[in-house]
Amino acid sequence: MAEYDAQIASTSKGEGLYAADLSPGWSVGGGLNGGYLLAVIGNAIRQEVPDKPDPISISAYYLGPGTPGPATVSTNVRRRGGSVATVAAELWQGDGEAAGPRITALASYGDLDTLGSDVRTTAEEFSLPPVEECAARRLVTPDPDQPSMSDRFELRFPPEQMGWLQGEPTGRGEFAGWFRLADGREPDVISLLSVVDLLPPVTFDLGMPGWAPTMELTVHVRAKPAPGWLKVRHSTRNVAGGMFEEDAEVWDSAGRLVAQSRQLARQPRPQ
Repeated sequence: MAEYDAQIASTSKGEGLYAADLSPGWSVGGGLNGGYLLAVIGNAIRQEVPDKPDPISISAYYLGPGTPGPATVSTNVRRRGGSVATVAAELWQGDGEAAGPRITALASYGDLDTLGSDVRTTAEEFSLPPVEECAARRLVTPDPDQPSMSDRFELRFPPEQMGWLQGEPTGRGEFAGWFRLADGREPDVISLLSVVDLLPPVTFDLGMPGWAPTMELTVHVRAKPAPGWLKVRHSTRNVAGGMFEEDAEVWDSAGRLVAQSRQLARQPRPQ
């Protein structure tokens, strides 16, 4: 089993409940990465509706930070149609009075092989320099004694996008780069739930570094990705009320737009 699959795995406890062990290797800021947690939930939902294995749309609200260690994913099939199932899910952690949901989500699942493979878009695929001309970027772990999240995947950015590291952000509020999992696992529909949330917050490019906790994240999976590197772009157009939106698009090696997302996140607090 690939490392990523082991880290998002869960075991059925019956009655729609799944036990998971959340990996410390996905720690960032004040908790575990939101895209990683969404993939844990998405993988449990897939087990609950095995005849409809592919996430089509999932919207998650983040109620509190996830932490490494045991967790329970509860699933409730709200509607099982001929082509699409609608499933509610929550990720719980803690014991006693500290127990409570960390994420609550509602998802639509189907079988992309039977729903159709035709992918058309009026969106223009963005261009990047070749992978070998882009710089690898590591994300700093909040605890030096814990493995870095950067060890889980590889990100490569064009050199002109790295100015924020020297205190010279572009001010455009946009990042775009190449992505692949570090263990060599090829992308699939479940991993896309993580990919949309793994670039640095776009507020870094606005001169606002720091942890930007996700409040809500909606992902649309449009097609099964082809093997190879993925191209990922995040952008924002508005910072208001102490929050910002972050739009993501993921293109596969065949030049297809395979996933889109939008999240609302807290503006990083001044360092």
